[in-house]
Amino acid sequence: MNEKEPDIIEIINPATGERAGTVNRCTKEDVHSAIDGAEDAFSGWAAKSPRERGKMLFLAAQEIRNKQVGLAELLTAEQGKPLSEAKNEIQGCAAVLEYYSSISGTVRGDFLPKSDYGYSFTVKKPLGICGAIIPWNMPVLIMAWKTGPALVAGNCLIVKPSSKTPLTSLKIASILHRCGIPEDVLPVVTGSGSEAGSALAESRKIAALSFTGSAETGNFVEKLSCGTGKRLTLELGGSDPMIVCRDADVDSAVAGAVAGRFYNCGQTCTAVKRLYVMEDIAEEFKRKLTEKVSQIKTGNGMMKGTKMGPLIDMEARDKTAGVIAGIQEDYDAEILTGGEIPDSPDLKCGSFLEPTVITGAPKDCTLFTEEIFGPVLPVAVVKNMDEAIEEANRTKFGLGASVWTTSLKNSFEASEMLDAGIVWVNRHLKIPPEVPFGGEKESGSGRENGLCALERYMKEKTVIMTP
Repeated sequence: MNEKEPDIIEIINPATGERAGTVNRCTKEDVHSAIDGAEDAFSGWAAKSPRERGKMLFLAAQEIRNKQVGLAELLTAEQGKPLSEAKNEIQGCAAVLEYYSSISGTVRGDFLPKSDYGYSFTVKKPLGICGAIIPWNMPVLIMAWKTGPALVAGNCLIVKPSSKTPLTSLKIASILHRCGIPEDVLPVVTGSGSEAGSALAESRKIAALSFTGSAETGNFVEKLSCGTGKRLTLELGGSDPMIVCRDADVDSAVAGAVAGRFYNCGQTCTAVKRLYVMEDIAEEFKRKLTEKVSQIKTGNGMMKGTKMGPLIDMEARDKTAGVIAGIQEDYDAEILTGGEIPDSPDLKCGSFLEPTVITGAPKDCTLFTEEIFGPVLPVAVVKNMDEAIEEANRTKFGLGASVWTTSLKNSFEASEMLDAGIVWVNRHLKIPPEVPFGGEKESGSGRENGLCALERYMKEKTVIMTP
């Protein structure tokens, strides 16, 4: 370990700049030790029935729901999101664990009668020791996405939370431990991506690794994993388009755009990141959108009435503010609302940025082609569905997309033609635990949630039996 680095990591509240807590800075040696402990624990854990493992998840989900308020307050302190959003995320974590508990009894293979051989059947087996690298934006929910299927399948899972938001993940892990899951089956290693995360990616003992984060870091993880034989699930963010057709319910679409973009201060992989509205309704839509966004109350997530918290840190705030300033300087774009760093005394210590709506920027500028991880929404006017789909697909990403329409024709056309892992019609952002989730193109590979995530944590063994 670099001698200049302390052996602890300070977790900073992005709303106040104050310390929310500390965690150990795990080294590669610490990760290797966790892997060794998981190897020792694996056989005993895999020997349990899926239903028994699922029961532990269910008990944990009940305790998480009972401790929702305290967990949500901790999540708000370390991540910054409003308390209402933090409570929703805690409930979402519990719902995911309950879902995998509910399908734990469905783990089974296939039977194939072969008259010329005898009998052939397949059995499902756990992969072994798996790893999970958790992002800072939705740390509790995404931890559940990875933990639920991995544990029900009979694997051990080494969890590395983001060094910016590890506190609530540690609490969730301790609840799972108390509900029967051994610590060596679910160890948590807190540390940097370059140290702890790299150790997971490089290890040949890790059979599968699930990573959620930026495309750049995901590509690095993929390179480190090359040649190790591990299965990779990569969710690498996106630049989700939202298309509003001329026949859409404008008020519902406006509400969907606001919720879909400014939830979690715009720091959500499937957030609405660019909006295409048809010219027939463009002026009405922009007017209503501007009015609604201008009413969003920005502030400390612990304060009553706050609708949007800070960005994760000052670096993220300044980066997003710089993008807005650059668009203004380079193009004849208009900021309809927001765009400034708040100057009120109670917000100066935090990484706050006003929710922003921009129109008039060219459709091939950074706002429309890259993932802007902050509270800024560019609006472009299009003539028809063909142009909207063409513009929506003109990006290297393919995570999510939505279309707002009352036409079945538009719904089916958009669902078929949009390059995205998930397409919503008349909603955006919501992802139930039963629904597979993942991206196309540079938004990653593999799927989380649903039965397919459970399958991804298992391998098939074929047995041919001759009487």
